[in-house]
Parts: sequence; C-alpha cells; structure tokens
Amino acid sequence: MVKPINFPELGLPAGPYSHAVIHGNTLYTSGMTAFGTQAQEGSISEQTKEVFRQIDFMAKALDSSLSKLIKMTIFVTDLSDMQALRQTLSDIYQTHLPASSLIKIEALFSADLKVEVEAILAI
Repeated sequence: MVKPINFPELGLPAGPYSHAVIHGNTLYTSGMTAFGTQAQEGSISEQTKEVFRQIDFMAKALDSSLSKLIKMTIFVTDLSDMQALRQTLSDIYQTHLPASSLIKIEALFSADLKVEVEAILAI
C-alpha cells in the first residue's frame, strides 16, 4: 500500500503533491529545497544543510535517521561550487554513504534556489 504523508512543520506543499510517500518500509521524498527558509538566498552549502534538516526531520518523525539513507538524487543549477557541496554532503553523511546521482539542471522554480534533493530511505 502507498501512503502519502505531509509534515505540517515543514509547511504545506504548494502544489498537488505530498512531502513524501511511504511504501512498505521505505520513504520516498519529493524534491526538497530551501524555498521559504532563511537559507533560500544562501550558498549551495547553506541550502543543502537546510534540505537535509528537512529530510532528517521526516526521518526522525518516522523513527528513522539519515543513517538509513538508501539513494539520493541531487539537482544543482551550478557546478562551480561542487567542492562546497561535496564537503557539506560528507559532513552530513559521515560514514554512511548512500547511492547518489548528481544532475545539473538549468534552473529550479525560484531563481534563488541552487539545489533540490530527493531522498529514499529505510524506515
């Protein structure tokens, strides 16, 4: 069974989607961004930290953690700050390294946004 789930603490989704969907023991998140947060106009590192704060919040709300990340899909609008992004991800992941894809895109829905992340994690 597929169960859509929203987390009011993260604000309501702005469109016809859920923050995440649970299927079995797996959580699939929508693309998460720093939109509407203090990090929205920040660096790619600041935005990435905010996105993972949101993903961590969802994980903890479901008695899981970032150590159970399975797969990340990361969309970036600029490849010039890859060293900062990699360092931030290393700090977040620590010793748990999930599978990951990095995709360069032209733009996100707001010009301020530099990164969007989709996560799959065990719950």
